[in-house]
Amino acid sequence: MKKIIFSILSIGIVSLMAESINFSDSIPVIKSEPVYKVVTKRTPYQECWDEQVPVTSNNSNDDTIGALIGGVAGGILGHQVGGGNGKTAATVGGAIIGTLVGKNLANKGNSQNTATYQTQRKCVTKYNETQEEKFIGYKNVGNYKGKTIIKYSDHPLQRIRLFVSISY
Repeated sequence: MKKIIFSILSIGIVSLMAESINFSDSIPVIKSEPVYKVVTKRTPYQECWDEQVPVTSNNSNDDTIGALIGGVAGGILGHQVGGGNGKTAATVGGAIIGTLVGKNLANKGNSQNTATYQTQRKCVTKYNETQEEKFIGYKNVGNYKGKTIIKYSDHPLQRIRLFVSISY
């Protein structure tokens, strides 16, 4: 127990006596050299060309016109065939059949059309890359008690200022 109390007291006394010294110093610069960084610049440009592109057209008007003409023709023919109440049924049936036939004939005419082409302008963005060196600053080197000290600045230095702290 006495040893523990003695140890605690001696640590407290030593910590009260601990001190530190702070001071500044400067050392001469041995070497000062410019520092550059390689920077890549990308400049965009476009490459363009004309290209023939197939164009499909939806001729729904031809289908509609064919269906109308077929329906009218079928209705007229159906009206000629029937008699009495059957005349109305024949007219309606002829109109329906004529509409279907007219629409099919119009579709067959569209399927035989040749494809048409249209000129379209197409472009792609590409980049020219150039590299250049950009000045960053100066690397100043000095020695202090066997240690190499490096300080970067925007101009060459004659001396490097140090702040030293010694604790004991």
